[in-house]
Amino acid sequence: MTPEIRKIVTYDEEVLVEGFRAAEAPWRMFAVAAVLKNPWAGRFVPDLKPEIQAYGPVLGKMLTERMIGLAGSGAAIEAYGKAAVVGLDGEIEHASGLIHTLRFGNHFREAVEAKSYLAFTNTRGPANAPIMVPLMDKNDAGRRSHYLTIQFSIPDAPRDDEVIVVLGAALSGRPHHRIGDRYQDLKDLGHDVDNPAAV
Repeated sequence: MTPEIRKIVTYDEEVLVEGFRAAEAPWRMFAVAAVLKNPWAGRFVPDLKPEIQAYGPVLGKMLTERMIGLAGSGAAIEAYGKAAVVGLDGEIEHASGLIHTLRFGNHFREAVEAKSYLAFTNTRGPANAPIMVPLMDKNDAGRRSHYLTIQFSIPDAPRDDEVIVVLGAALSGRPHHRIGDRYQDLKDLGHDVDNPAAV
């Protein structure tokens, strides 16, 4: 049982000027998306586990290899995330199932030597639906300079019976970052890092 992949799409963006000022170095964000047939489209399937376990490692390995190729190395990646968009004949559960498994995400996490969880979105939409890939620092969940979002779309995907599975990354945080980090907020509020809402 292997994923039936129709196409692979790469998105790559370099920002040279941000906030009306030149960036010290190009701010680069990129993503790789696999467009594949949804094995559960158009019907209710009680047990998604067989396909999740079969597809997760294949998609995780393939997309991770392409991401590392774009970055040059795992060490070059500072922020990372994932996303899935399921077509209209699918459930949000289908999008979630393919990306919320360690069999998928651990390939990327290990390749970039990350400690943070992978930020994510899982949505449903028609062809050309927005693909939003939230990113965060791979080792520091409180580093706001690396709270980023990659946005793009694929004109002919997802078809109703397809799913788009995506990995995204950035080589740095935002240029001219100046909103501080959550640690200063916690200190100012007198809250503990492990209990930020003080509940």
